[in-house]
Amino acid sequence: MPDHSAYLALQSLTVLVPVYNEEESLRQFVVEMNKFLAQTPVATTVLFVNDGSTDGSLAILRDICRHDARYEFISLRENRGLSTAIKAGVDHCRSTLIGYIDSDIQTSPLDFLRFFEFFPQYDMVNGIRAKRQDTVVKKLSSKVANTVRRTLINDGIQDTGCPLKIIKIEYARRLPLFHGMHRFLGALVQLQGGRVKQIAVQHFPRFAGTAKYNLWNRAWKPLVDTFGFRWIRSRWKNYEIGEHHRADGAGS
Repeated sequence: MPDHSAYLALQSLTVLVPVYNEEESLRQFVVEMNKFLAQTPVATTVLFVNDGSTDGSLAILRDICRHDARYEFISLRENRGLSTAIKAGVDHCRSTLIGYIDSDIQTSPLDFLRFFEFFPQYDMVNGIRAKRQDTVVKKLSSKVANTVRRTLINDGIQDTGCPLKIIKIEYARRLPLFHGMHRFLGALVQLQGGRVKQIAVQHFPRFAGTAKYNLWNRAWKPLVDTFGFRWIRSRWKNYEIGEHHRADGAGS
């Protein structure tokens, strides 16, 4: 097992931040993210993924990234949903670790500092919103969705909807893109033989704007997606390279 400090010294992190119509929160999000960037033990880049926002979010992202080299963005031509935004971000990362946080400031980037403690022995660290600061409807629908998901796939992930995660790049690269993929990140890492650590994180009321989810897409859609995941899991394949030879002479 590599030494923890030696391992972190060799790592880099990209924090993915999906954005869909969050113009009211983005400036304050940067204020909160800067607190983490001032303390992170690994080289860190923040990658915004604009998911076809129709408000002023893209203009704000351009301005943020223009004035701070630690921030970058990509912008999808049209709104494709959270799973696609996350996958697009992973596909554009150049780091060894991939983080994920939402831009609504309901979770704190500072909690990422605690996540580093569990690498490299774990392959993903997933937050658990221990004291949810959400509406009754949102908390109830999430509880029902999480219970149904655990019953059907028994992945042991307590809070799959928590928007605070760090994943090793080799596992993130193999995430298949399908509708609702973001609900099964922990389970998909486990399918690859990876180990997932879950720890409690802070949770806050929404800073500004409105939630993009309702009872329909927080209850019925997760149920449908869970059956889709069961189908994928039943056909999932892993492999390991035992020997290789390349034209440049490298091999083992």
